[in-house]
Amino acid sequence: MASIAPVSAGTLLKQPSFLFFLLSRSLTRFASQIGAVAIGWQIYALTGSAFDLGMVGLVQFLPTALLVFVAGHAADRFERKRVVQLCQLVEAATALFLCWGSYGGWIAEVHIFIATFVLGMAGAFESPTIAALLPLIAPQGSLQRATALSSAAAQLATITGPAVGGLAYAVAPGLPYGIMLAFWLLAMLFTGGIVVTEPEPAKHGEMSDDIFAGVRFIRGNPAILGTISLDLFAVLFGGVTALLPIYARDILDAGPMGLGILRAAPAVGALFMTTILARHAIDRRVGLRMFQAVIVFGIATVVFGLSHWMWLSLLALAALGAADTISVVIRFSLVQLSTPNEMRGRVGAVNFLFINASNYLGQFESGVTAALLGTVASAVLGGVATVAVALLWMKLFPSLRNVERLE
Repeated sequence: MASIAPVSAGTLLKQPSFLFFLLSRSLTRFASQIGAVAIGWQIYALTGSAFDLGMVGLVQFLPTALLVFVAGHAADRFERKRVVQLCQLVEAATALFLCWGSYGGWIAEVHIFIATFVLGMAGAFESPTIAALLPLIAPQGSLQRATALSSAAAQLATITGPAVGGLAYAVAPGLPYGIMLAFWLLAMLFTGGIVVTEPEPAKHGEMSDDIFAGVRFIRGNPAILGTISLDLFAVLFGGVTALLPIYARDILDAGPMGLGILRAAPAVGALFMTTILARHAIDRRVGLRMFQAVIVFGIATVVFGLSHWMWLSLLALAALGAADTISVVIRFSLVQLSTPNEMRGRVGAVNFLFINASNYLGQFESGVTAALLGTVASAVLGGVATVAVALLWMKLFPSLRNVERLE
């Protein structure tokens, strides 16, 4: 790809459309993180069942699997910011329902599961659409920095959102949902202020009506196929977060407070790395740098798995989060820049499905392996498998490894 003069992070933040995008995405992520805590606590308070608690994630993931092709088609068929606004309106209405039921005292488990499914449906449409919207906002030569800034905002929400949700729930079970309602309504207003720099995708034509075109495009593009599948298998084997409660209680003897610190460590490392990438974009050998980041991710997972010291475990998790951020920024930028505008929604929907599947299946894989082989063996084996996948993918997808520049 041709080299284009870079745009600084400061210049990006002064552009109204990008600032509106950043605020909208940040508020949406904040609301989602608050909701994850509130819904989890409320389900467990109502049922006392660990199984029902685990079902929350499955119920929220199912719409992504069921609607992947329809959601991608909608992102390419209709005006993207309107699709995002509609999703945020549905999310706000769902938060209002949960708030009303919680304050009224009539909310039951089935109501929360239905609301969770609706939130999953809205997210299935919103995530690929908002991802396809970013390249239409960021000036040429700035997508990597724009992605880094967007990731930084998301990490801030990941770090602080659960704390806000927990504190709000302690005041009143309905309060977190009230905050989510306000955040999603504000996000909808900010989304409405976005002005794209390119025409929206064509509304008619054979390609625009083909909901499976994204799958065929990915299959025919080795670099994109390698990028998406690398993320799937790397996270599948390297998902150590499911084991953090065991490490906090039984191995590091850190208790509930330590568990909270351990959960925040990857996000802190990711936030640190995004601030670096926002100022200093990776401008050469980006394909190789992505593979190197995945290898560091795997090594950090092994170090965490073997560690019996809290300080070393925190450093390993922070390194893991930082390495993952490098990989995420490169992968997102590569996929978006390599995909025609009229296909970004459908390609992004498939990518979103792979990301969600790897996260949930990764937690399942870690739990099963830990039950069979032990916690430490599960973490170490997952890290080693991640490194092996990265090395294998370097051989299988040389065109991905040899990508020199993104923009």
